[in-house]
Amino acid sequence: MAIKPILFNTEMVKAILDGRKTQTRRLVKPHYHDGDAGFNVVTMANTGAFCYIEYYDEDERSTERRMNPPYNVDDILWVRETWCKWWMPYGEWHYCYKASDQNGNKRPTGPEYDDAWETIPWRPSIHMPKEAARIFLRVTGVRAEHLSCITEDDAMAEGASPEPPFIANPYIRGFATLWNSTVKKADFPSYGWEENPWVWVIEFEHTEQQTPF
Repeated sequence: MAIKPILFNTEMVKAILDGRKTQTRRLVKPHYHDGDAGFNVVTMANTGAFCYIEYYDEDERSTERRMNPPYNVDDILWVRETWCKWWMPYGEWHYCYKASDQNGNKRPTGPEYDDAWETIPWRPSIHMPKEAARIFLRVTGVRAEHLSCITEDDAMAEGASPEPPFIANPYIRGFATLWNSTVKKADFPSYGWEENPWVWVIEFEHTEQQTPF
């Protein structure tokens, strides 16, 4: 078992807190795309705690490479989220989280803190220290698959919002929109929903804070 950080944006933290998110998909890296840069992926399959990729290179030679997932079953993940901290009048730091309190960066300690300069900027999740973590997850499953292999139930477990109910697979369509919203424009040719990249599927459940931490 290892204790590792994992980043989520504010909307996904809300989904975790609401119990709507129990899965996350992360790109397999280094990235291999079917037919990309001379590589034709033949198979990619799980083998216990890792997966392997078999592909043909530019010289039509078959090559295998072991790919290790970013997290393994029973790992404990501490969630990095958008946060801030401010100094209490009685001499201690107080942490606030945007997913729980949109105005948490405004110190509610009295009228003397009403000035705009007393508002503290929210800090990005990547800069969150371990001691500020409040959400801990235990990994319950890991597998590799194409992004489009996601099922309607899996899309719901990703915390996706359904698109209009009169269309087929509203949660999958909602997840596709969610996925594309996280991909940089320059990365769409490799990582966009339509490109169907390989991803790690990480399943998790809430757990108590681990000690020592």
